[in-house]
Amino acid sequence: MKYAFVNGVILDGSKDMQPVTGKAVLTDGDRIVGITSELKDLQGYEIVDLKGAYLLPGLIDLHVHLALSGKPPKADSKPKDYGKLYKLLTGNKAVRAAAKQLVAGYAKTEVMSGVTTIRTVGGVLDFDAQVRDLINAGKMTGPRIIASNTGVSVPGGHFAGSIATAVSSPEEARELVRQIADTKPDLIKLMITGGVMDSDEEGMPGALKMSPEIVKAASDEAHKLGFKVAAHVESTEGVRVALENGVDTIEHGAKLTDEIIKLFKDRKAADICTLSPAIPYAKFTLEESHATDVAKKNGAVVLEGIIECTKTCIENDIPVGLGSDVSCPFVTHYNFWRELYYFNKYIGRSAQETIHRATAGNAAIAGIDKETGTIEAGKCADMIVVREDPLKDLTALKDVSMVMARGRLICRPSHKQMKAIDELLDKYM
Repeated sequence: MKYAFVNGVILDGSKDMQPVTGKAVLTDGDRIVGITSELKDLQGYEIVDLKGAYLLPGLIDLHVHLALSGKPPKADSKPKDYGKLYKLLTGNKAVRAAAKQLVAGYAKTEVMSGVTTIRTVGGVLDFDAQVRDLINAGKMTGPRIIASNTGVSVPGGHFAGSIATAVSSPEEARELVRQIADTKPDLIKLMITGGVMDSDEEGMPGALKMSPEIVKAASDEAHKLGFKVAAHVESTEGVRVALENGVDTIEHGAKLTDEIIKLFKDRKAADICTLSPAIPYAKFTLEESHATDVAKKNGAVVLEGIIECTKTCIENDIPVGLGSDVSCPFVTHYNFWRELYYFNKYIGRSAQETIHRATAGNAAIAGIDKETGTIEAGKCADMIVVREDPLKDLTALKDVSMVMARGRLICRPSHKQMKAIDELLDKYM
């Protein structure tokens, strides 16, 4: 189909974007083919009258786990056994097929909420890549997926035995990376430190779990095979070990030293800010989060570390992207807009910069900026429409009235919502 989007306000995703009116955005198939005057003869195009709404690039979430919904634990429930859940989801062929459909459903929710590209960083088997390929083939509805499939962890490490596989030596790490490569991922994910969800020691949510030798072996093998490496890191020591041994993106982050800032620059590495999962732990009451007192205190440590890391990186011209860490408790597949809101609030950056980072900036970090991230001729037709001005209030992004994902137009997109979660999150905005 050929579409002409008219009578709207264009926010193109560029760093210095300003609202543009009186222009028509023309698409043909999956491409934006021009931005021209609305007075031009648009014969041959199906007219999409935006009626004063705002047209901007589809959002890009750089930190997603597709296997779970983000539904939090119930009061007085036992801590979730993710290893047991993994075995349940992969137990036999029929169960695996059902689990893959679950992943596909969550991917569809992502695009229906205005996220047209996701980068997965740890999943069940190779379901992420399988769903990616089905979406690319037009057999499923969903976003562009940059998939890591299963991650690399160590015994007792972050999510070992569920969305990551444990290795005990550099040799095992290299072999596991080769095995993951056979499942056709787009990147490799390492679990270098612990996190809030698996720490039982107050003040130590990001304890180093993976040795420098294993980090280096996995990173070297990944780079040899042509893959970038993302790493779960929630401590200063973890960031240093990750960057010294070849990691390309730090997911989450922690307080940085001058030495680490230099490592970031020398490695040309990027920081992925993920505020959404830490806020419920740090801000909610224990009665609301159903977390332990240790987890609440550790959540505050992680939140402070992410904020400080992000601010330091920005001050030092280190690339910073946005990711939601969706599927953590209270982080759902339709709430990426909240991550933008938190970035604006806690990192103190303008709405204009925040939108730019969540579109063009994230595309550059992911290496797809020649394909998507801005509204300009030649780019892929990844766009969303919202009724209110997101430059004035980023909550406008929660009500998406249209999505175009690689040229496919979805009018009035809808998805299931978790009302209780949203009401609680709204309380702390």
